[in-house]
Amino acid sequence: MIFVYSRIDISSDETNVNLITIFLLLLYIIDIYSEILMILKSKIMHHLFLLISTIPIVESNAEKIGAGVILNRLFNESYDVRVPPPSANGGEGPVDIGVSLLVRSISNVDVVAKTYDLEITFREHWKDARLAYDHIQGQLPKHIVIHDKDTVWRPDTYFQNEKRAHHHELDKPNVFIKMMPDGSVFFSERLTLTLSCPMLLDMFPFDEHRCNLDIASYAYSADDIVYKWAKNSPVQLKLNYYYSLSSFFLDGGPNHTICSSRTNTGDYPCLQANFWLARVSRYYYNHVYIPSILLVSISWGSFWLDQSAASARLALGIIPLFMMSNQAADINNKLPPVHYIKAIDVWFGGCFIFIFGAILEYVWVTYMANLNEQREKTQRCCSSNGKSTTISPMDDSNPTREDASLLSSSLSNSNCWLEAKRIDITCRIVFPIAFFIFIAVYWANYVLLASKKN
Repeated sequence: MIFVYSRIDISSDETNVNLITIFLLLLYIIDIYSEILMILKSKIMHHLFLLISTIPIVESNAEKIGAGVILNRLFNESYDVRVPPPSANGGEGPVDIGVSLLVRSISNVDVVAKTYDLEITFREHWKDARLAYDHIQGQLPKHIVIHDKDTVWRPDTYFQNEKRAHHHELDKPNVFIKMMPDGSVFFSERLTLTLSCPMLLDMFPFDEHRCNLDIASYAYSADDIVYKWAKNSPVQLKLNYYYSLSSFFLDGGPNHTICSSRTNTGDYPCLQANFWLARVSRYYYNHVYIPSILLVSISWGSFWLDQSAASARLALGIIPLFMMSNQAADINNKLPPVHYIKAIDVWFGGCFIFIFGAILEYVWVTYMANLNEQREKTQRCCSSNGKSTTISPMDDSNPTREDASLLSSSLSNSNCWLEAKRIDITCRIVFPIAFFIFIAVYWANYVLLASKKN
């Protein structure tokens, strides 16, 4: 500032001196404020540095606690795996068990044994305050995973309609338990179950079956534990699960309900998942219904053959009958013997009636023709015997009577042939109309009814 003042020309007039004085004062004030701002800036930066530096110092001082240390503290002498945990409210009451499923595949639907296979990932979750470790001082893990399912208490869950079960253990058991800091426990295990499924085959091959998965507790009653489905998507389906289903498809998504199992020893909680399995009927359209319609139609070919073609007419009736019998036997061999009539039995029964009716029609035509022919022969013989007693051998009119008898016999055979032909022509119309009526009634009673139920 002194250096600047020394450069001023003091010999100037008074006005210039005043302006210069004001200008120098402003520069001096600005310089003071700049120094104050620099001091404030340095102090603010110093405090920010101290504040930021304290954060890593706190973290570095925190002790990192390992999962092994936590497990050793939790599984001490006071923890008993045989005793259920306290209820969520801390008092006496049932333990809430949340359940969810991931259906990996549905396969091997066996209508004879009335079973189906279900591969699932079975999940349970509950809260055990004895396993909470959020009170431990230090840097804690977000969760702890253990693979020994007998380490902690678990509900004694079993599947009521299970016949066989398989635990996957390649190359390690497909099971884990996840423990959270607040004591929440998540259990997951991969299972393949063979479950019983009651099946009613009265609508076969348009049948649909409700196959269940019944989950219950074996020993704990409703006073001890309560099963609840998970709130979000309790029953999930794996993508492309339907590739394992060949003869059936899952009609709609799986349903889930809450039930209870009451026995002499008390009420036991249970859950139920429902799977509606509908049969793929397109296979039977192509391999049963269309071929059988063609076989019945072939048997009608005998109505267009001459009465004298006995071997051809019998072949057109017997061959379709044998083929239909083999077809029915092949289908029934894959089904269990039941006491009620199935839809496929009604169809085969109707086809048998029409094919056998074509054979009976030929028998009837042949019988009527032979009966008329035998009647005419009897009348001709009686007429010939009566005329031989009254007409002398020398009578010139005798050859004329023989010609008349031959003419009468020829007319009689012609009438017999016309009557048989009339029966064939009538059957050409009656049989197809009756069969189409049968198809319409069958379709209305079974196919449309099954579609409406579905």
